[in-house]
Amino acid sequence: MGWLDIFRRPRSPIADVAALSVFIDEQAAFLVQKGIYEYARARAGPFAKMLFAEQGFLDAIELARWQAYPLGLAMIGELVEGVLRPHAGDDRQAIQESLAETALAVFDRYPVPAPIGEADWRLARDELGHRLAAVSLHPPKPAMDIPEQFAEPYFSLMPIHEKLRGRDFPTVRNYLRVTLCNIHEELSRRMNAPALIAGLRADAV
Repeated sequence: MGWLDIFRRPRSPIADVAALSVFIDEQAAFLVQKGIYEYARARAGPFAKMLFAEQGFLDAIELARWQAYPLGLAMIGELVEGVLRPHAGDDRQAIQESLAETALAVFDRYPVPAPIGEADWRLARDELGHRLAAVSLHPPKPAMDIPEQFAEPYFSLMPIHEKLRGRDFPTVRNYLRVTLCNIHEELSRRMNAPALIAGLRADAV
């Protein structure tokens, strides 16, 4: 995954399922990895350069970002569903299921990450599927409220010893909130809702 290369490409309209898949993938990766890197650098302070030169820490970063990626997909998937739901009309359930399959297909693009292993990666996919299916059971949430159920498991993945994390959880949660609001704004600006609904409907059929 070209994590650092994909974050700030020129932004084109999102008018079909393929473009939506790219958006979900890029934003999920950006959301979780940016938070991990920024938190680690802030915690390390003047020693950040030394810390990021240690192979053991780089291995911990690699593990954390892959563990967090399914959480990112769940958050972005819920955000996208909430933005598109008002446009779905009577096909809301079919559109939601098609969107969930789109997010799972994004997950399936990647081979099993070496730091995680096949069994845990499969469990992560199952959990992602459950989270995406549950989105239809409640009204769409504001973007800033989506991280509520994800913030603690995300924070627990930070590659910093628990004793050094202090009272940083609210800061990480606020990062997720603000970033998801920005992603919501970008999606709303770039999407062609009728075309996306038509594409998701066709995939559902």
